[in-house]
Amino acid sequence: MYVTFVANIKDMIPGKEIISSYGLDPNNVMIETIDKGLINSTWQIKDQTHHFILQRINHKVFKNPDAIASNLRLIADYLSKHDPGYLLATPLQTIDHEEMKFVKGEGYFRLIPFVKDSHTIATVEKPEQAYQAAKKFGEFTKLLSGFPVSQLQNTITDFHNLSLRYDQFTDALQSGDKDRIKQSAELILFLKNNKDIANTYENILQNPSFRLRVTHHDTKISNVLFNDDDKGICVIDLDTVMAGYFISDVGDMMRTYLSPANEEEKDFSKVHVREEYFKSIWEGYMEEMKNELTEDERQHFIYAGKFMIYMQALRFLTDHLNNDVYYGSKYEGNNFVRAGNQIALLQRLLEKEDLLKSLIGSK
Repeated sequence: MYVTFVANIKDMIPGKEIISSYGLDPNNVMIETIDKGLINSTWQIKDQTHHFILQRINHKVFKNPDAIASNLRLIADYLSKHDPGYLLATPLQTIDHEEMKFVKGEGYFRLIPFVKDSHTIATVEKPEQAYQAAKKFGEFTKLLSGFPVSQLQNTITDFHNLSLRYDQFTDALQSGDKDRIKQSAELILFLKNNKDIANTYENILQNPSFRLRVTHHDTKISNVLFNDDDKGICVIDLDTVMAGYFISDVGDMMRTYLSPANEEEKDFSKVHVREEYFKSIWEGYMEEMKNELTEDERQHFIYAGKFMIYMQALRFLTDHLNNDVYYGSKYEGNNFVRAGNQIALLQRLLEKEDLLKSLIGSK
């Protein structure tokens, strides 16, 4: 007999109805909370012979969980037909053939088989890890190059819409907290002075050389499973998979892999761009996508980093000006620090742009 336990009582323990809906005996499983995700709640579920990951979808963020289920089913069906050997960590159906289990008062749940001998990495510590992750995200998009992206639903509307984020920023300059606007004058000026990044995004939307593809949209290193030799196995956390541009995936990798310091770092002298990690992202991604990207897209590879870092700086500062209504704040001025951190990262990227171009033969 297994004993049910919880390692971190941040979340409620899933009820018996949820466990039994997948054909498991709720009296004969172990349940352990995984305290890693920022959005969804996650548990490990084990019995004598099986090992699963159970997640509760945060429907305050993902307002239409059925869209996630639909997208994953369509992608899984496509890959099973065209690339049956590809490992896609998709949720199991309930015994009633539901894509997710909904329990009133508790939310939407899904059960995913645990990939044996796999692990995740919280922080990129070696260029090889960046290479492996970039290769896996590139492979995911490449294998779905023939998928009709018009069939995908948006799971988060306007998730990487830079034009909208800039408009929200300018709105906050009019309606936000006056003291915080005054405090943020230097950051505001920098973002205004670099509006050409938003203008380039507008041009991309009108450029037929930029193709809408199946895009992960959340390419942090923890969304790749690695084996014991630190080789990439597959990508996970597919909630944000939607139609999008390659700049979203490449940009998010640059934003989260290039600097040894993450967005919470207060000492901006620790924020810098590591060229070897940039080159690893390029080599890993292009190993899979070299025949998929157009020449115009290739010439915007570095722009992808500018795009994502600039957008995140806008979002953090907008939230600070609006008194922390979206991201929340761990301490007074947290989003101000985050915005400054991302601006520092963007400055480092701009300073090294010519060097990075020379590394990849870009114009």
